[in-house]
Amino acid sequence: MNREQLHALLTQAKAIVHHTDFVIVGSLSILGAVSDPPRTMVMSIDVDTYLKNDPQRTYELAQALGQGSVFEDEFGYYLDPVSPSLPSFPEGWQERLIPLDFGDVKAFFVQPDDVAVSKYMRGEERDLRWLLAGLKSGLLDMHTIERRIASAPALEGELPAARKRMARHRKALKLT
Repeated sequence: MNREQLHALLTQAKAIVHHTDFVIVGSLSILGAVSDPPRTMVMSIDVDTYLKNDPQRTYELAQALGQGSVFEDEFGYYLDPVSPSLPSFPEGWQERLIPLDFGDVKAFFVQPDDVAVSKYMRGEERDLRWLLAGLKSGLLDMHTIERRIASAPALEGELPAARKRMARHRKALKLT
């Protein structure tokens, strides 16, 4: 996935819902920070997003642009409508959104260290690969992630498990 593909998808979404501002919350939010991130960080084919000013209407896009749509069949990627409350982001994440103006649409990307907090909480294998690539490339900062993680919403046991994953990465990458 790249910025051009993301722009094409958001342009299609705008034509359907007549909104121009979108928030990108998942793995592909790294595209807001850099135009050419490590391949491992942009392997996802689903763009987790919601309409910035009308999140509930995002679900109207599922049939035309979502998983199993003609759009996905033609282009190989799709829009995954999400709720703004779905990910476990730390306090203040909305104030740290990274704007990118494509001209006809605007994307607001969750800051990479905020995405990292959510991925450490979830801890899926694909998340851990994304995190390692970001840490190795310097796109993620372990100190920032460690400061922010305590303010993220967590279920029982999620925070200690996330901290163990972080410690393993810190050790494996010899981070100080």
